[in-house]
Amino acid sequence: MTPAIAALPVSYQDIADAADRIRALVVETPLLEVTDLSEAIGGRFFVKCENLQRTGSFKLRGGMNALASLSPEDLAKGVVAYSSGNHAQGVAAAARHFGISATIIMPEDAPVIKKDNTKALGANVVSYDRYSESREELGQKIQAETGAILIPPYDYLPTMIGQGTTAIEVTNQLRAKGLSLDTAIICCGGGGLAGGSALVYNTTFPDAQVWAAEPETHDDTARSLRAGKRLSNDPEARSICDAIVTPTPGEVTFPVLQACGVEGRSASDEDVLDAVGFAAKRMKLLVEPGGAIALAVGRTHVAQLQGQTVVAYLSGGNIDPEMLARAMTRAS
Repeated sequence: MTPAIAALPVSYQDIADAADRIRALVVETPLLEVTDLSEAIGGRFFVKCENLQRTGSFKLRGGMNALASLSPEDLAKGVVAYSSGNHAQGVAAAARHFGISATIIMPEDAPVIKKDNTKALGANVVSYDRYSESREELGQKIQAETGAILIPPYDYLPTMIGQGTTAIEVTNQLRAKGLSLDTAIICCGGGGLAGGSALVYNTTFPDAQVWAAEPETHDDTARSLRAGKRLSNDPEARSICDAIVTPTPGEVTFPVLQACGVEGRSASDEDVLDAVGFAAKRMKLLVEPGGAIALAVGRTHVAQLQGQTVVAYLSGGNIDPEMLARAMTRAS
């Protein structure tokens, strides 16, 4: 363990404990080999199917762990969260499990399926304009008015710790196959999933490299890691990867990414659409654009993955029919 990792406010053991805490509340999602890509890299290429998680994404892990970590007194106050949709559903499902109220702040342009599913889980949904309003300010306002506990999507240790349990499962699944990990490619917005997973792999597969996968238009994590400080995206930039369109790396998550030596890789929206179509046609899996960015990066960086054992996360599957149809028309 490096001094930088030892100095972090979170540890591998925290994530291992969380995996035990939420084991009965989440699905152990499959680790599936992609034969076409294994052949392309001359190694083994797997996908971790968090698109098959309850609520359709890994975000359930963070929501469940965050709420399970609250005291009974805080739980009784209810929760408020902001999200483009997957954290929304994760927190809403966790709130339903614990029998408490949830208010979720969601952008007006969030996929309809995500808004509908969040409402169906019993949450009160508040809409905002992601390009002119601050979801953080709205969350703090509702928190002040209602006394609810704020559960951020990534800049909150219990959330990141819960999300990192994905890597505990990957570790166990690879070891069961007699394999070690060379490269993990992980979808990255605020950095909770990538940071939590990287911290686990630093212990379980210390020689592995971790890539944070981002849209080309929102590669703030890659640029920030190279610069050694948090940088922002162009506020006018747009991407179909709504699940991971964030303004800047998280204040809590970025030091974890740095300490674990994570590197950034990106793919275009066109590459992402191709990956969504590939997953549907060749793998029979529904994956949303933000959840397919790691697969897109893997498919476009084959030369750098030769001879390796690779795991790419499919982090979410909440895709609108119109977006799926758009991807399918491109798929080969």
